[in-house]
Amino acid sequence: MTTAELHESRRRRISMDMADDEPKKSEDVVLIGPPTPDGEGVHVLRAREERLEAGELRALREGKPVTGEIVTLEPRQENPRVCDVRSSYVPPALPSAKGTAKAASKKGPAQVATDAYRDHWEEIFGDVSARPPSRALN
Repeated sequence: MTTAELHESRRRRISMDMADDEPKKSEDVVLIGPPTPDGEGVHVLRAREERLEAGELRALREGKPVTGEIVTLEPRQENPRVCDVRSSYVPPALPSAKGTAKAASKKGPAQVATDAYRDHWEEIFGDVSARPPSRALN
């Protein structure tokens, strides 16, 4: 074997090894479990992004709110209870109350007076400035 052939075979081995080390796509897999107590869905375990999550899978119903993601499941041939997941809709993340600057700047009770309330103040309580001061003690 010549030096050129040795280098060529080594190059092939290196390129084949590198093909095996390619980063694999992130897998999103669901394992379907038993039905929920109400019979409307099933319990599932979902593995994605190196996390394991437990949840419920329910059918979409017209007129009912969507409370989580909308996904499509593709059962695997070797085991139909294991499905590949394709996400169609992911709800926006809700900001945490502690992490927002707005929550940090407000202190005290919630503001409950609306503009309509303020606009009709005089209709509700009358003109306060026109009343004589009360002499009664609390």
